[in-house]
Amino acid sequence: MKVLTLSLMLIAMPAAFAQKGWIQLFNGKDFSGWKVGGDQTSFTVKDGALVAHGPVAHAFYDGPVNNHDFKNFELMVDVKAEPNSNGGVYFHTIFQDKGFPKKGFEVQVNNTFVKDKVKSGSLYHVQDVGEEVIKDITKDNEWFTEHIIVKGNNVVIKLNGKQVVNWTQPADWNGGREGAGRTLDHGTFALQGHDPGSVVHYKNIRVKLLK
Repeated sequence: MKVLTLSLMLIAMPAAFAQKGWIQLFNGKDFSGWKVGGDQTSFTVKDGALVAHGPVAHAFYDGPVNNHDFKNFELMVDVKAEPNSNGGVYFHTIFQDKGFPKKGFEVQVNNTFVKDKVKSGSLYHVQDVGEEVIKDITKDNEWFTEHIIVKGNNVVIKLNGKQVVNWTQPADWNGGREGAGRTLDHGTFALQGHDPGSVVHYKNIRVKLLK
């Protein structure tokens, strides 16, 4: 059944994505395949994007692709952050009905959020990126692409094609500052709604499965 479902999705996708092995996870129309944990009003669908604006909430991928369980992959997400907004993209996580995910890693979305110096593209509190790195790559109210590549114990993150993180999990890794749940494993993806003052748009969410 999984193979049939995946085949049907690939047929429905644009040829360019199908040929390259990319699979769309969000249809741009509704919450099909996604489940919100936290305040249910914090996510809406607008102009083909999932928009986070409200109290803490996360939209978890809960759809059929790979039974929403990913280990080695490439993930690309187009993101637009409005001024002084904070968000993020989680991987290797699991659904939580409230709070910030305790399992998995967050790839930061933050171009100008003044309360946090950890900027877009950071592997949050594992390998952080400062403002001097991202100021010429991403700008508020402009779409940019986060490209996350996870294979084995290695994580590479690119912003608009520019590599900003290349991290290999040490053999003695214990989760670091964020705790034991921040360990490379497997799981789903989640989009962050950080706070009522932040507005972050996520669209064109696509994955490529790696061996």
